[in-house]
Formats: sequence, structure tokens, C-alpha cells
Amino acid sequence: MIRNNCMKKLSIIIVNYNVQFFLEQALLSVRKAGEGIDHEVFVVDNNSVDDSVKMIRDKFPEVKLIVSKENLGFSKANNIAIAQAKGEYILLLNPDTVVREDTFHSTVKQMDEDLQIGALGVKMIDGKGKFLPESKRGFPSPEVAFYKTFGLSKLFPKSKRFNHYHLGYLSSEENHEVEVLSGAFMLLRKEVIDKIGVLDESFFMYGEDIDLSYRVIQAGYKNFYFAATTIIHYKGESTKKGSLNYVKTFYQAMIIFARKHFGGQKAGIFIAMLNGSIYLRALITILSNFIRKAYLPFFDALLIFLGLFLAKDIWSVLRFHDPHYFKASLLYFNFPLYILIWLIVLQLRGAYDRFYRVNQIIGAIFIGSLCISAIYGFLPSHLRASRMLIVFGSFWAILSTLTLRSFIGLVKYGKFSMEAPKKWRTLIIGSWEECKRVQDLIYQAGLEIHIIGFISTDEIGEGSQNFIGVERQLDEIVPIYQINELIFCAQDMSAEKTIYWMNALGEHIQYKIVPKDSISIIGSNSKDSAGDLYTVDINFKLNKLQERRNKRILDLGVSLLFFFLSPFLIWFSIRNTGVFYRNIWRLIIGKNTWVGYHKADDLQKILPKLKPCILNPLDGLKHNITHKDTIHRLNLLYAKDYNTEVDIEIIQKSWRKIFLPIS
Repeated sequence: MIRNNCMKKLSIIIVNYNVQFFLEQALLSVRKAGEGIDHEVFVVDNNSVDDSVKMIRDKFPEVKLIVSKENLGFSKANNIAIAQAKGEYILLLNPDTVVREDTFHSTVKQMDEDLQIGALGVKMIDGKGKFLPESKRGFPSPEVAFYKTFGLSKLFPKSKRFNHYHLGYLSSEENHEVEVLSGAFMLLRKEVIDKIGVLDESFFMYGEDIDLSYRVIQAGYKNFYFAATTIIHYKGESTKKGSLNYVKTFYQAMIIFARKHFGGQKAGIFIAMLNGSIYLRALITILSNFIRKAYLPFFDALLIFLGLFLAKDIWSVLRFHDPHYFKASLLYFNFPLYILIWLIVLQLRGAYDRFYRVNQIIGAIFIGSLCISAIYGFLPSHLRASRMLIVFGSFWAILSTLTLRSFIGLVKYGKFSMEAPKKWRTLIIGSWEECKRVQDLIYQAGLEIHIIGFISTDEIGEGSQNFIGVERQLDEIVPIYQINELIFCAQDMSAEKTIYWMNALGEHIQYKIVPKDSISIIGSNSKDSAGDLYTVDINFKLNKLQERRNKRILDLGVSLLFFFLSPFLIWFSIRNTGVFYRNIWRLIIGKNTWVGYHKADDLQKILPKLKPCILNPLDGLKHNITHKDTIHRLNLLYAKDYNTEVDIEIIQKSWRKIFLPIS
């Protein structure tokens, strides 16, 4: 086939934004898949602050790196590389992907054999091996958008009419001509791009792949879903799908598409429907997020109240021989107060995290009961009911909360427990040297993982002390040892075999990959969640939920202390009372935090996110530090080794800064 004066067979373009370790893994897989094919690789970095650029220069000298001083968005960044590309084919590839060793060869071969294919996509799976339906899609017509918005596509996933958006009626295991391909992996002919134009830069994020797919078909070519090869797409690194920002950005992209390609009354109806969908989906998102967070405390409160209500009637008869002994205030004051205190302590103790431990619930109820008993003594006599009801309520609260979680565990997980798993039971698959290296990474990162053993990628003799089995025995070893996590060493395990085992073993296993010579362990738990990333250098204690909860408790406690001491502080120290009370209020409601990062640090984006702060790690130091590298290092150490004692020390030394406006 004539190359139209192109110098390469394939140009691979990756747009990166702050996903250094995912990008490293993607480039390693691209390097392997590109062997034997004349290709070039572009990475356009959209002003990342996570050392992505340095990593590329150090580890991938063959990559043609384009560094932007601003975030240009997906379309504009791709267009810059397309203008320089010399390939007969152009591949748009996401940085959070892993391609199989045969992916480039098989897809290019398919394009060579079928000249009518203008763009080609492949089968994509998430980090748990689950098929991603966006691998093949239909155009978002008003009817299709209506069915998707109102959830009919999920109710009837195989329906040609109701799930045309994801083409659910077409098998994911067979090749198909489709309408829309995903921009995560989109292989295009350069001559088609020259004919239809590059990506529309009106789309900053989302929608550009739909627009490009539409123009490919309008030009007389076909979009082709190629199921013969599979890639991993971790997803979720740029935008959380459960966020309001995702809803707004996605539907606004659809509005741009409708205005561009639909005319007249049809466009008006579609745009009106999409605008309505933004508010509808936003409302659904808000409600679903609220229900997901509030349903467990709600049912805890309901069950505890019912138990206290019955205890009141029983105790009034047994102890006082009068079923109407207790006053009505018990129902509308005492019981709600008791329940509120128990719920607050349960929340602070982590009982409403995704998983919990039994001792967290028992300890929380016990602490809450002590608080209730202390408050009980200060209540006026007409609001004191009976201490025995507090005792009974404590036991009932423990029983009801544990029973409720056992029931939910049975429904959601098929077992009478929502209790946190002990440690992950993990196997590492690779050579002896690489398995040991990964084991050291895990220990250095301080991860709570129980390594059951190593699995060899080569045949080993019986009685070997280094391995408990070989890779081909994984389907037998996993159930025997009750394994719930596999870590693949990419240096020894091909992407093809990794993807094979992800499909074969199913979604109940967690999968991680360790790139060659990397300090990162990468994976993802679902198609809707961001990828998991463990590294030795980036293992911040501030990422731990318990530490963030402790920080919030400290913020609240210190703020209330200053509020109650405000008459004395105003008399002796405070000059600007308005700023003082405004700062205290913002701290109490959680808009700000007492201690955070110094704002002069340009690299704080790579640190765990914190609310705007009054104080920072430099406060209280004797020397005035202005060097940016030192400031970043102090911020980094604060996040990495965080504990509440650090905050207390900084507050003690610099509390007078509470009188300054929060920047």
C-alpha cells in the first residue's frame, strides 16, 4: 500500500496530565507492542506538576515529548502532535491504558486489509477485567439520549432500542461496524484526518471522539470495533463519574455536538433535552450521593429509636407499674439527643466507612454512652428520665448496628458481615528477583498486604523453596489459598497473559501491575473508580481516612475552644473581631482547616488535597524560608508523616494568626 509520502507506519499520540506512573506503564506497554512495526510515539504534556516530563526524558528517550505551559485540553493537545506526525495511521491513546503485545500489529493489519475502515477501536476492560461498554457506542440522538438519561438503557442492556448508546445488543466478543469509538484507543487513517479535519477544539474534555466518529462516517468511511485484541483502561483519573463536574462537562459536550451536527427543530429539541438532563442528572447525582452516605446512619437511628421506644414501655411497667410513667419529652428530646451522640461518635470512630471493625462500633457506643451519662447529670430534673434506659439503649445500639451491617453484608457481599477484611491475601507473579523487588516495595510503602507467596512465570521443579506454583496453575492456586489480590510483574508477565487471567479469574479478585524498574504498583477496583496507585515515595499518611478524620476533629475542637475563650482573647489580644469570628465559623463548618500547605508551593497539586488554611508547616520556624524547593519539601513531609501532634505544635506557636484573613 502507498504511504502518501509518510515516513512511518504508525504514529502513537498520548496526552498526559498528572498521571506519571500510569503513563510510565502505558509507555512500557507501547514499547513492547511497537516492536517490529515502524512507529513513533508522541506525548503531549498538559502542564503536569508530577514529574511526568522528567520521567519521560529519563526513561523514554525515544518519545517525542511536547511540553505545554498550560492545560490545553484533549483535542488541542492531540492536534499539536497530529500536525507533526508522519505515520500512515494515527493512534489516539489514553495514558491510563495498557496495550497487549499484539495490539498494534493486529489492528494495523486489519486496517490494511479493509480500506473502508476510517477509524478502529478495540475491546477495553477495566482494572478488574470487566468489559467497558464505551468500547462501542451509538450516536447520541434525542431518542438515545432520552433512554440513557432516564436509565432505560441500564434496565434493558441488551435492547436494540433502549440501549443503542452502548450497542448492548452487539456481542463484545465479535467484530462489528459501529457508530462511535472511544478516544481512549482510536486508530485513524492519516488520509481520513486530512480529509475530515483534526479534532474539534470546541470540546475540551468528552465528546471529541463522538464528533470525530460522526465525521468519519459522514466522509464515507466506517468505524470498526475490533474484538480480536484487548487493552486495559483504568479510567477515572481525570474526572470522577459520580461528580457534578462530570455530569456538567459531559452534557455540555453533547450540546456542542448537537449544535454542530443537528439543524432546525431537531437541534432545538435535543439541546433543550440535554439542558434538562444536566439538571436532572445533577439532582440524581446529589440524591444518590446523599443516600449512599446517609442510608446507614438513618437506619441505625431508626432501629435504635424503636428499641428505646419499646424499652420505655417495658421499663415503665416493670419498674414503675405505670405504662404512662415517662413524659412525652423523652421521645422528642432525650431519645433524639442520645441517638445523635451515638451517631456522631460512630462517625468519628469510622463505623460509616466502607468497611468497619466490630471493636469500632462497640467502642463508639461505649464512648457515646459515657458522654450521654455525663450530659444527663447536667439536665434539669424534668428532662431526666431513667439511667436504665441509657444502659439498655447502649446494649441495644450495639446489637442493632451490628445486626443491620450483617444483613447488608449478606445482601451486598453474600456473607453475614460488612467487617473490613483482614489483610489482602496476595500473590506476586514474576521471576524470583522481580518478586522480591515488589515485596520490598510493598514493605517500604507500609501497605497492609499479606503476601501468601510467589508464582513463577516459568516452569519450576517440585520442591522449590522460592515459589508455591507456576502461572499456568493460577486457577487452582487462587481458590486453594483464598487469594483476593494478584500483583503481576510486567517485566516477566506479558500484557496478553495478564489480561487473560483478569478475564479468567473474574471481578472478585483485585489486580495490580508493577511496571519494569518502577516504584509504582498500579491497579483499579472498578470502571467507575480512579486507578489505585501505591508508590514508595508517595505514601502520604494524610491520604488515610482515619488521619483526615482526626484532623477534622482537631480543627473542630480547637475552633470551639477559641470560640468559648473569645471574651478573654478579645480583651487581651484580638484587634479585628470580625476576622476572628469569621475564621472560627469557617473552621467549624469545615470550609477551612487550621494547618495546611504553604501557598508558595507550586507543586502542592501532587499532595493530598486540603482546605484553605490559616497556618502552615513554616509557621513557628525561627528562620524565614523563601526557597521554593525547601517549601515544597516541608509541605511534602507534612503530608507524608502527618499526625495531630504536628498541628497542635504549629497552632501553639502561631495561633495569633487566626486574626488574619484566610487567603
